[in-house]
Amino acid sequence: MTDTSANLKSVLISKLSIKPPVTQDPRAFGTSTKGIILVCIGLCAGTAGFASIPYITADLNAPSIATTLTAALFILMMGIAPVFWAAMSDNWQVRRIMLFVSMIIFAVSSLGCALIDNIWGLVVLRCIQAVGSSCGQSVGAGVISDCYPIEQRGAAFGKFFLGLFLGPLVGPIVGGFLIMSALSWRATFWFCVAFAGVVAIGLFLFFPETFRDEYKWNDDKTVTAQPDELNQTAAKDLSKEETTVDQNKIVIEEDPSKRRQHPLAAFILLKHPFIMIASLVSGIAFGCMFAVETIIPDLYEEYYGFNSWQTGLSYLGAGIGNLLGSILGGALSDRLLLRSRRLRGGQAVCEDRLTANVWPACLFIPFGLLLFGWSIEGGLTFWAPIVAFGIQSFGMNQIMTATSAYIVDATPGSGASATASANLVLATIGAGWTCVFLTGLSVVLFILLIILKIYGQRLRSWSGFTD
Repeated sequence: MTDTSANLKSVLISKLSIKPPVTQDPRAFGTSTKGIILVCIGLCAGTAGFASIPYITADLNAPSIATTLTAALFILMMGIAPVFWAAMSDNWQVRRIMLFVSMIIFAVSSLGCALIDNIWGLVVLRCIQAVGSSCGQSVGAGVISDCYPIEQRGAAFGKFFLGLFLGPLVGPIVGGFLIMSALSWRATFWFCVAFAGVVAIGLFLFFPETFRDEYKWNDDKTVTAQPDELNQTAAKDLSKEETTVDQNKIVIEEDPSKRRQHPLAAFILLKHPFIMIASLVSGIAFGCMFAVETIIPDLYEEYYGFNSWQTGLSYLGAGIGNLLGSILGGALSDRLLLRSRRLRGGQAVCEDRLTANVWPACLFIPFGLLLFGWSIEGGLTFWAPIVAFGIQSFGMNQIMTATSAYIVDATPGSGASATASANLVLATIGAGWTCVFLTGLSVVLFILLIILKIYGQRLRSWSGFTD
């Protein structure tokens, strides 16, 4: 009984502690624990997609500029706030409390949005809501870096992004039905309150602290340099390589108590060309998806006469594309990375993360965009743009998984801040030409990805990051 009470007391203290001790290497967590962790960070990252607010102008007698600001400032804060979440997480060496607090902020601000009757107050609350919902992606990437060695991160990111894109793609479906209730658009915010509350409870009860102290546990090189991945020649030289790594650690690493990142670390990291290029690639891929998602309601209402729930259901095409992209990307990314290393004799190069499955995905994005825009302009059946958005989302998932894992792999110890930097990236000109413009951006994406693949290692060396 005494032992049981002591254990319960220890668990309670750990749950209530802002910075509970990490007594076990997070990479040694069991499969079920890691599964719970991925679900939690995926749900945190996906909250923003459930917070769309159509049809508020008439209800609040709001000017159109105010209605526009509720969306524009929300998106702006979604790009800026992760920088500070990531800096706090890396500086204070915590993950769990950051995610928990962000869900409380999201829940409270959503409650205010559900009750408010003033459009300008709603604008302010939407900014606060964006701060709460923006934590999941940057800090979630740090969690994945904590819990998974390099050769397993591709699959982990694939599952994480499935949750991240759940919000933007399932949110409109849920919102389309909620808006038909007596509460109208306010029902969306009441749903956000309940959703954030459930996620916060899950974080409190089931989510362990995962911040991985690289000075206490083995670093990535020790974890990933397994003998069965090396050929016979490399195996003979393993001890020499480990000695070199240890010497490098003595020179480069410093006392963890003195290591503090600048509050704007994510902005500062963009000075490194390889991070800038990878951030632009992922930003363009995600931005194209978000742009299409934004213009869909008006286009489907104008060309096909869809109401809110029909428009919501149309997002299932993109959901299927993301699901297939997550399954395929997760299955191939890590396998192809390890294959590249075996062919190189066991030598690890971060650019191996840009594996063969990424390159066809670069073609899916422009193809999906052009098919989406011109099938609508040409008056084709609504199934054409639905399928097109699914194709684009499939390609986007492959790109985002690869580049996000690459950024974390290439910046050990700064995964959250580096990922936040990737979050820093339309006027309506007609569906067809809008998608032509987005296709042009996707071509830029493809060119940048080639540059990163060929010159990434040199750019990392120039910036002082080495394998």
